[in-house]
Amino acid sequence: MDYLTEADLYADLKNRFAAVVKEHTLFSERAVISAGILTPEEAIGKPGRTDYPILEGKDRMLQADCNGSRGQVFTDSPAAFSGTIGEVLEMDIVRDRHARSIFIAVMNAVMRSLSLIEGTVHCRNDGMELCAHTFLQKLEEQYGTGCRIGQIGYQPALVSALSERFTLRVLDLNPSNIGIKAGSVTVEDGTDPSSLLAWADVVLCTGSTLANGTIIQFLNTGKDVIFYGTTIAGAAALLGLKRMCFNSL
Repeated sequence: MDYLTEADLYADLKNRFAAVVKEHTLFSERAVISAGILTPEEAIGKPGRTDYPILEGKDRMLQADCNGSRGQVFTDSPAAFSGTIGEVLEMDIVRDRHARSIFIAVMNAVMRSLSLIEGTVHCRNDGMELCAHTFLQKLEEQYGTGCRIGQIGYQPALVSALSERFTLRVLDLNPSNIGIKAGSVTVEDGTDPSSLLAWADVVLCTGSTLANGTIIQFLNTGKDVIFYGTTIAGAAALLGLKRMCFNSL
C-alpha cells in the first residue's frame, strides 16, 4: 500500500476493519478492555532475562476482550475502555494515540474472535527466547546468512539470536535503549531510519510502529519488510503485510 500520510494509513485500516464488522453485524457488540493495562508479569510472565522493554517501564500492554477472545497492543499510550465496537470505530485514531491503542487492541480481539487471525496474545516466560531461535532458523532458510538485517525496535532476545549469524543493525526510539551493547551490536537512534533502510537487505520491524505512528516509514521501502509481535496481527491481515510471530497465543 502506498500511503502519503499517517492519516491515510489509519483511515484505510479503519475502513477495512469496519467492513469486517459490518459483514459480521458486530457494530453493537461490546468490547471490554479487560483489566486495562496489564502488569509486566501478566503480559509476559517471568522470562529468564530482565532487559525486555516492558520490564523497564515506559510501554505497557493493553488487552481487549471480545466474546472471550483477547487482543493486545504494546503501547506508550494505554487507556481503559468499555463500550461497543461501533463506538471504537468512531474514535479519532489519527490524533488521539490513546484511542489508537484501544482501536488496535479491540481490532485484534474482534478478528481473533472471528478466527481471521491468530497469535494475538504475547508469549510468556521463555517464549521470547524460543521465538528468537525460530526466527533465526526461518531467516537462515529464506535468506541465508549473508544478508544484512535491519531491526526496528530493540527486542533483546531477537538481537542476541540474530547477531550470532547475521550482520545486524538495530534502531530504537527509547533514549534509554540507545547505545546499549548487545553482543557485537550497538542500538542506534531510530529517529531517522533512512540510513538503515538503504543499508539493509531485510528489515524486521516491531508491530509497535503501528501504535506509535512510525509504521508508514517501513511500508513501500523496496525492501523485504517483516513485522513481528502481537500488536500488528490484525493490521497485517487487513493490509497484506508480512508477519512472523512464532510463540504468541
